[in-house]
Amino acid sequence: MGTHWSVQVENRVAVVTISNPPANALSKHVLEELSESLTALENDPAVKVVIITGEGRFFIAGADIKEFTHMDGADGKAAAERGQRLFDRLETFPKPIIAAINGACLGGGLELAMACHIRLAAAEAKLGLPELNLGLIPGYGGTQRLPRLVGRGRATQMILTSEMIGGEEACRIGLAEAVYPAEQLLDEAKKLAYAISEKSAVTMKLALEAVHGSATLPLDEGLAREAALFGQAFQTQDVKEGVAAFLEKRKPKFSDL
Repeated sequence: MGTHWSVQVENRVAVVTISNPPANALSKHVLEELSESLTALENDPAVKVVIITGEGRFFIAGADIKEFTHMDGADGKAAAERGQRLFDRLETFPKPIIAAINGACLGGGLELAMACHIRLAAAEAKLGLPELNLGLIPGYGGTQRLPRLVGRGRATQMILTSEMIGGEEACRIGLAEAVYPAEQLLDEAKKLAYAISEKSAVTMKLALEAVHGSATLPLDEGLAREAALFGQAFQTQDVKEGVAAFLEKRKPKFSDL
């Protein structure tokens, strides 16, 4: 992986940790390294589930503000488009990605977390989109993903006030799926990842594609996509094994286990 991203694989689960002191900021170089890491993880048959977390007290505290000092309008648009493409890749990644939000998760950090498939937060975490404090707006998808997760009104309030919320509140409004004490967070993320990793990789990929359609397609098109993917599942060996295991009252042995 890159110099700012480390990876540890255990039981088919990759824990990817950002380390870019002091606040794990997302510089252009750090984002490029993340893209390279995603390519390696996608192509690694030993990895079925990915956890992204931060080193130290921070998850990711945002973009590298120093890079903004020499940017004009065209530069800003290009930077936003690069970040959006990368986070779109996270959202459509063929393997489940869990964000373990261990600390400050602000700006681009929250935008990254919102692009992950599942978010778990430490109670001590702080989540928010403070870009308006800098005279900016969120640019890596925050204005689009936050309303889809918490509702338009709550998202508008958070964006316009630059409000930071804790893990408990993030869970209450649907920005996180669960909240844990910081010292338990990574272990709980691993437990969830291990449970998911027992499923068939090929059908997990189909399920992720179907769920993503719920956010991007009208209902009738989403249902058509689901039916097509349901049919694809029947073309795999894993459906035969899964059905046989159910009827024989045993645990399935999917092709990638």
